Amino acid sequence: MLMMRDRPSDIGLRPFGDEGTQPLPLPAPNNAPIMAAALGALRDAARTRAFWILFGTFFICGASTNGLVQVHLIPMCLDFGIPQVMAASLLAAMGIFDFVGTILSGWLSDRYDNRYLLFWYYGLRGLSLLLLPFTDFSFYGLSLFAMFYGLDWIATVPPTVRLTAQRFGPERANLVFGWIFTGHQLGAAMAAFGAGLSRTLLSSYLPAFFAAGVLCIVASVIVLAISRQPKPVTA
Repeated sequence: MLMMRDRPSDIGLRPFGDEGTQPLPLPAPNNAPIMAAALGALRDAARTRAFWILFGTFFICGASTNGLVQVHLIPMCLDFGIPQVMAASLLAAMGIFDFVGTILSGWLSDRYDNRYLLFWYYGLRGLSLLLLPFTDFSFYGLSLFAMFYGLDWIATVPPTVRLTAQRFGPERANLVFGWIFTGHQLGAAMAAFGAGLSRTLLSSYLPAFFAAGVLCIVASVIVLAISRQPKPVTA
């Protein structure tokens, strides 16, 4: 940690992939208050439509992953007579496919329009959640869902990070993405509570899964409203 630096320019290098067409960015002053920088980034980013689209879609991302599947999939499987160990194995299988899907998503994000990648990721995730109840919760149906959904679990992160860097500049991308990730966690909290409320009041998790599926379809559409040409926000 003592030998690490914040950016390549600190040791006179260009970022990986930079062909030398852009001047090296100036390092941020070490005495800049972190809270002031974070709030300043939020103030400037909040003036743009791209920020609110990314915030909203990542809110849906959290609502359809951490807050819903990660928290409530195992209890829902118990409702359908699936043993705990088998349900936990299903979640573990999703993690394995997630590893593959996230790496592949990073590769695709460097080569294709990230807006269209998010369109497909959210759309396919929404369809998988909507079709889950129709698998009859059989071994083969759930295995197919685990593979399909797992590939898509964190695949939305690389395109979202790249869009953030394109729209708000590499020097503020980490701060702006921190606020966008706040939306992710708020969505996860809402889904964790909402799905539990659905199970308590309606004796079923399925309405929450249907709602998450519909939200993902909405996210796949609104992400296309981000402008094609990036317009970085400056302080």
